[in-house]
Amino acid sequence: MKVSALIGERFKHAPSDCIVESQALMVRGGYIKQVGSGIYSLYTPAQRIMNKIENIIRQEMDAVDGQEVLFPVVMPASLWRESGRYDSIGSEMARFKDRGGNDLVLGMTHEEAAVQLVRDAAQSYAKYPFMIYQIQTKFRDEPRARGGLIRVREFRMKDAYSFHTSQEDLEEYYSRVYAAYERIFRRVGLKNVVVVKSDSGMMGGSVSHEFMLLTDIGEDTLVICSDCDYRSNMEAADCVTVNEDRPSAPLAELATPGCKTIEELSRLTGRKARTFCKAVVYRYNDDDGHIVVFLRGDLEVNETKLRNLLGRDVHPAADIDEELLTPGFIGPVGIGDKVTVVYDRSLCGARDLICGANREGYHLTGFEPERDLPGAEYASVAKAVKDGICPVCGRHSLKIKKGVEIGNIFQLGTKYSEPMGLTYLDADGREKVPVMGCYGIGIGRLCACICQESRDEFGPVWPISVAPWQVEVCALRSEESGVRQAAEALVAELERRGIEVLYDDRQVSAGFMFSDADLLGVPVRAVVSPKNLAAGEVEIATRDKSVKKNVPSEAAVGEILAAVEYCRSQISE
Repeated sequence: MKVSALIGERFKHAPSDCIVESQALMVRGGYIKQVGSGIYSLYTPAQRIMNKIENIIRQEMDAVDGQEVLFPVVMPASLWRESGRYDSIGSEMARFKDRGGNDLVLGMTHEEAAVQLVRDAAQSYAKYPFMIYQIQTKFRDEPRARGGLIRVREFRMKDAYSFHTSQEDLEEYYSRVYAAYERIFRRVGLKNVVVVKSDSGMMGGSVSHEFMLLTDIGEDTLVICSDCDYRSNMEAADCVTVNEDRPSAPLAELATPGCKTIEELSRLTGRKARTFCKAVVYRYNDDDGHIVVFLRGDLEVNETKLRNLLGRDVHPAADIDEELLTPGFIGPVGIGDKVTVVYDRSLCGARDLICGANREGYHLTGFEPERDLPGAEYASVAKAVKDGICPVCGRHSLKIKKGVEIGNIFQLGTKYSEPMGLTYLDADGREKVPVMGCYGIGIGRLCACICQESRDEFGPVWPISVAPWQVEVCALRSEESGVRQAAEALVAELERRGIEVLYDDRQVSAGFMFSDADLLGVPVRAVVSPKNLAAGEVEIATRDKSVKKNVPSEAAVGEILAAVEYCRSQISE
């Protein structure tokens, strides 16, 4: 491929709306072009990278007995009504009608299509277990498209679906895919990947894990123990607390005029936030009913856990019905039964807390939940905190980090197979419902994450396993005698040896050519110039700057091949 013929320009500066490094470099380097919010076209370099990522994924999915299929992008709404998700998923799913007035959807995920595909073809236990996968374009009307390919609306994804006759078989296969994912992310050159326990969200199921790239640009908050292997997304992280050993005290009213926040009460009483019981008010999305969450004063509510506990969508209360509650003075004692009340586990065992008195201008001291709320039930709805107690090793060793999700795996159980009528006959002729697993990787996001992790101030440093080309040959001052002939002979011999070569044949300055080469991020660079030719040499350098040397022209091919092998050795297989 000649750079002079390559469609897509490279730029010195990125547009001002590029908010993360990978987005800026991929725009500057001529990889992507925005078509609309969260919608991009790919130029040749990006498409070549995507193809290589897909090939690695295919190899690993085939190695765990996957069968590649292809589902449609457009599906009838009736399929999603079978599973119940047509109504439960919000506006992020694109819905429309065909010319006949039939309801259709654009696929944002394909569990329903997977069940429909095998429903008539897997009616005997002898067919099980099996896994089908696809690499397909999807659409999700993401309200917060950002960061180039990091968060988009139209995206290419590998999704896989496995089917099993027992939970034990699902768990065994789940571990095989888990290991395959670890291999995939190593093979594409990523280094800072962690696996965390996650919330299953709209996908459903009881067990799920996310593969996260640790990076400051991440929107996901991760809870990681520095002393053991505990890893969790904040949405699913356990919050373990130990309360102060305070003596019991009787309930008593305390006048607190104008003190409605923990900070104000702390200044008034001299007490730490952890010795308060605070109230956080939410409202149901469907009927606007009130929910009051009581938890220790130094903690925050984990809204995902709260939604999962209630089984309904909720939102923070912007306004509170003052006939039901007294804003700023809400307390658990005598709150009444006209609101939903949730008590967080952080209150268990606490004594002498300060809480609201459900009366304007007053709080209660001496609150002891287990004494003053006999029969109350407690749930875990608080967020984990930095330096909090690890639920596995018990040490104060939790760290809060940012990450980008690059893959996920779910044990779905019968969430889709049962409502959609997928059954099989077991060896005794009895009808059973299979259990399912689901496994996804976003191709474009993975590409952007590789760029985000593997880069320098000049451009991407693509790992050779996914680089758009393996070697770039730069012909400096190609109009001078012998330069073009020597460069083209080198390109021809490398291609004969099976090397993917990008050839910069343009008559531009060295600085311009090398700046473009850095943005294209090809792992090995060979420079042919009048000066090198006069010395009987070719300059060879690696994009990561670890190798740079001049070698005799007759040894150039061998040295370039050795540099390619060196770059391959940097990838952990």
